[in-house]
Amino acid sequence: MSSFEHMRIGDLDGTKVLVTGGSTGIGAAVVRTFAAQGADVVAHYYESDAQAQALRAESPERIRLIRGDMREPGGASRVVQAAADMLGGLDGLINNAGGMLGRIKTTETPEGHFDQVVNLNARSVWDATLAAYPFLKKTGGYIINTSSVAARTGGGAGAVLYAATKSFVSSLTRGQAKEFVNDGIRVNAVAPGLIQTPFHDKYTPPDVWASQTASIPMGRAGSPEECVGAFLFLASPTLSGYITGQVIEVNGGQLMP
Repeated sequence: MSSFEHMRIGDLDGTKVLVTGGSTGIGAAVVRTFAAQGADVVAHYYESDAQAQALRAESPERIRLIRGDMREPGGASRVVQAAADMLGGLDGLINNAGGMLGRIKTTETPEGHFDQVVNLNARSVWDATLAAYPFLKKTGGYIINTSSVAARTGGGAGAVLYAATKSFVSSLTRGQAKEFVNDGIRVNAVAPGLIQTPFHDKYTPPDVWASQTASIPMGRAGSPEECVGAFLFLASPTLSGYITGQVIEVNGGQLMP
């Protein structure tokens, strides 16, 4: 449980928020905490049905679910439209869906892998943002994208493509922040470092995990809950109303740009 669940920021109460990739890891922590702040949250998911249902059961009056494959053409747009219909508009879009889809060397990339990773990590953010734009313009809302420390480092072993797509996300954040500023929409990103999530359980072998942990001044991986504060900060106009186009690094000191 995040300590923020006992601390009310105030200006998130009653807001309408979509979190893509919201059933596990950082996304689930964000959904849980925003709901505790009084927001009405749609948690998007695809494969993690049991986890999504369990998350909704924690706060059924605040959390709703939408299932969709972000790798499919039009998938992200459909999720956004469904969420806006469900909530009656949107105040915030948190583009958190993403994944590595395997640690694979550039020269060993199988056919179709490039498109799958790019569609999931880059195209879905682009498409979701375009679909959410008219709703966010109406409310003077915000977009928070989930980038990664890999966007600056090039990623660990077998993660080049993942890292490149996260660089896209960080660059998109800065560019769209400038494009959307006159629409009253703030666009920022959170770039987690090594966080203990199902993502790493699936794709990061023990030797890679150990070497990455050794590079962190705090000497340990972070937790999903330790990422939530950055999302809350960037969602709150009271706390970050004069902040746009920024990428907040949450990495225990692993990277200090």
